[in-house]
Amino acid sequence: MAEPLLRCENLRFAYLGRFTALDGVSLEVHAGERLALLGANGCGKSTLLKILDGLLFPDSGRYTAFGHEVTEDLLEDEQFSAAFRGRVGFVFQNSDAQVFSPTVTEEVAFGPAQLGLSPAETEGRVADVLAMLGITGLADRTPFQLSGGQKKKVAIASVLAMNPEILLFDEPTAALDPRSRRWLIDLIEQLAAAGKTIVHATHDLDVLPRIADRCVVFGEDHRVAGTGSPDDLDPALLEQVNLVG
Repeated sequence: MAEPLLRCENLRFAYLGRFTALDGVSLEVHAGERLALLGANGCGKSTLLKILDGLLFPDSGRYTAFGHEVTEDLLEDEQFSAAFRGRVGFVFQNSDAQVFSPTVTEEVAFGPAQLGLSPAETEGRVADVLAMLGITGLADRTPFQLSGGQKKKVAIASVLAMNPEILLFDEPTAALDPRSRRWLIDLIEQLAAAGKTIVHATHDLDVLPRIADRCVVFGEDHRVAGTGSPDDLDPALLEQVNLVG
């Protein structure tokens, strides 16, 4: 088997040094797979995604991406940081925590510009992504005045404009109306079919058959409780980790 794109070895992380979020977590992410991180609220899924995106760093253990151990010092290296940010994209659960620009066009253009793309390349990326997601009509709107579903599309567009190899989604279907939820599930399927590697944290078991090949189940003790395909997950395990009643 090929080397994984991402590898976590015995990761531990505690907020303020006291509140445990991850306790000895190990897993791998392979090219082209759709990996679901399952668990109840507070089990550490979002913390792990932030480590995978280089927003947090483990207190102990080792996180390797594309053959390099990701550390705070390494991400301060401009060359590595640009390469890493261009290959890994993160869509937050709360779109309000992600969007910040005055217009949708500026929001979507920010990432490509930070990667050093020319104005012409950036403009082309923005136009392509807005058209792909069906939100060209929102180009001049202020993101903060959009509906929740529209803001989610803008947040996703801002990540897709960088054309990352790996896409991280935190609770992608949370707080979406049924139409937006169906749209997002369809999009994740399309991205996977196009060769993207997808990692998403969720406790929405209904969507798993469509957007996951493999699941890593987290317990409320912040450890990995089990793994398996969506069809093979043990109901007793899901009850144990508080995902079903």
